[in-house]
Amino acid sequence: MKSGSKKKDHKKATKRLYLIPILSKALDIIELLQTEKSPMGLEAIYQRTRFSKTSVYRILQTLVHRGYVARTSDGLYRLVSLPMKMRFGFASQSAEMPFSEAVTASLRSAAAASGVDLQVLDNKYDAATALKNAEDFVRSQVDLIIEFQIDRQIAPVIADKIAAAGIPLIAIDIPHPHATFFGVDNYRVGFDAGEMLAEHALSAWGGKACWVLGLDLEEAGTLVQSRITGAFDGVRSKLPNLPVESFVRIDGRGMRDKSHRVVMDFLSRHPRDRNILIAAATDTSALGALDAVKESRRAKHVAIIGQDCIPEVAEQMLLPGSPIIGSVSHEAQNYGPRIIEIALSLLRGRTVPPYNYVSHKLITPEMLRTAPNGHSSL
Repeated sequence: MKSGSKKKDHKKATKRLYLIPILSKALDIIELLQTEKSPMGLEAIYQRTRFSKTSVYRILQTLVHRGYVARTSDGLYRLVSLPMKMRFGFASQSAEMPFSEAVTASLRSAAAASGVDLQVLDNKYDAATALKNAEDFVRSQVDLIIEFQIDRQIAPVIADKIAAAGIPLIAIDIPHPHATFFGVDNYRVGFDAGEMLAEHALSAWGGKACWVLGLDLEEAGTLVQSRITGAFDGVRSKLPNLPVESFVRIDGRGMRDKSHRVVMDFLSRHPRDRNILIAAATDTSALGALDAVKESRRAKHVAIIGQDCIPEVAEQMLLPGSPIIGSVSHEAQNYGPRIIEIALSLLRGRTVPPYNYVSHKLITPEMLRTAPNGHSSL
């Protein structure tokens, strides 16, 4: 048989298999990345497959767009998932913090709706535990990590370990190096709280406030501390004549017991009939301040606003004469859908802004009383 006839027979045999050459090449690249188990560059993939560079590039771009392959910040390609679910690791702030638990519930629901396997570990509001959890996620080779911890000192260490593993990172509320940020606009939520405190002073006390106390969260760093900076500026915007010495920052660490102790100490050193405005970095801190105010029997002369609008604070707002006059809701129910959307975009190689802000809402007792189905409907 002539060679020309042999070639024709071979082509006919190939056609009878109904193979799609470009699809076969794509599967070869996927299998190569699966075998290597580490990110590879375009040149390395070209050298291993010997396909044309144009074909390799176009296949990789398609796989990135469809979410099967992710492109790292240094231009390498890593396999994200094949038939199995994507696995995300979420390190929650603390199972004992109501806002953290609300965020966790929102993430679980959004992950389930998106077909993502969400593995949750508890950071227990502790830096050493947060580091250990990050190392556990790296060892288990999750596709993406969502970090919710408040210690700015350990943040670079955690972020470095995750970046070294080539795993994308989303940081909630506290910026981490190499991470995409998600959380509230801290200065703005503080400013809105400060304005409300000042309005209360104007309506209830004729504008006479002696002290503005900021219950800070020092270990979280300057971004979260800007909640108190914003609160002070919000008060000044409506009470411009308050002297600078009237504004006092105290570290409440975002915790109830610590905030109770420091506010009790402050109240014990100042006259009982002086009006005090308190801006707390968290609702848990606000509850600690409330405990101290009740214990000191000074509810008439104190107004408190927190952040997060957790259920216990909403309940306290509804009590007659409560010192808690409002809270800024960070809309925890929106965290899950937004974070999962950002995570999937990152893994598909799409451009994501470095800072992503969730909406917030100032909640007042009047809003709670008129809501048709209670706080959950706000």
